Amino acid sequence: MIIDSYAIAFIGLGEAASTIISGWGNLRNNQIKAYDIKLHSVDTKEEIVARANELDIRIKFSLQDLVRDSDLIFSTVTADQALKVARESCQFIKKGTYFFDLNSCAPSSKQKSCESIESNGGGYVDVAVMAPVYAKKHLVPLIISGDKAFHAHAILEKLPMDVKIIEGPVGKASSIKMVRSILVKGLEALTAECALAAVEADVLDEVFNSLSAEHPHFDIIKHSIYNFERSISHGKRRAEELKEVSKMLEDLRLANHMSKATAIWQYNIGSLEKTNSMSEIKENFVSFAKQLSAELRDIKE
Repeated sequence: MIIDSYAIAFIGLGEAASTIISGWGNLRNNQIKAYDIKLHSVDTKEEIVARANELDIRIKFSLQDLVRDSDLIFSTVTADQALKVARESCQFIKKGTYFFDLNSCAPSSKQKSCESIESNGGGYVDVAVMAPVYAKKHLVPLIISGDKAFHAHAILEKLPMDVKIIEGPVGKASSIKMVRSILVKGLEALTAECALAAVEADVLDEVFNSLSAEHPHFDIIKHSIYNFERSISHGKRRAEELKEVSKMLEDLRLANHMSKATAIWQYNIGSLEKTNSMSEIKENFVSFAKQLSAELRDIKE
């Protein structure tokens, strides 16, 4: 089958899916259809429909209608929904259809999803997204693993997408992403805790100057601003990812205290209403931090 004739489906039409699709532009839009659980809520239905119209793609109003005629399926939901989506999709998937799981899940979760998809003849591919999608869109770096990775690689490259094969079973690509997230998302939480404490104690300049002197190549204020913006925008989703990180650590019989604490920080910050851009945070960092601290105090653990 030539690449232009594949029926492409996206389960979930959030930031990741929308950005990837927008990167392809008119090259693939007539091949793409999408389904999102938000279509079943009166509060969010119009948001998804408007997004699909802007991308010039078709909408399906049930998972069954989306999956049953698709050749390539991209699962881009939240981590807590990924396994459920795979188990529901396997009931309708055609034999030979590829199921690309882009969700940030523990290796054991990916393996369970793989069992469901392949039990009904689908081809499951473990996909890890290794950078923020908004910058490179459809060419965001991806790593893939599993038995179907080699053949899937050729298809993904033709779409096109930026893909690297990681030799090993389903879960190997996700292991790289999950272990990396311990540090990346953990640093975001540590930065938030440090910066907010420094502002509340009225020692921000002294602390940041000291850190800059000891780590001259690490711009603490720049990273603080960036990390706050990302956590406010995506903290809830990051928290779900950190729960999967904790599950992976449990599977490895390792302590997961840091990841659990990071999940709490990410969720709490992500629960706040986003009202500040990065430029606004930079211009009024102290007042922003004080307001954030006040709002966080109102959140009950």
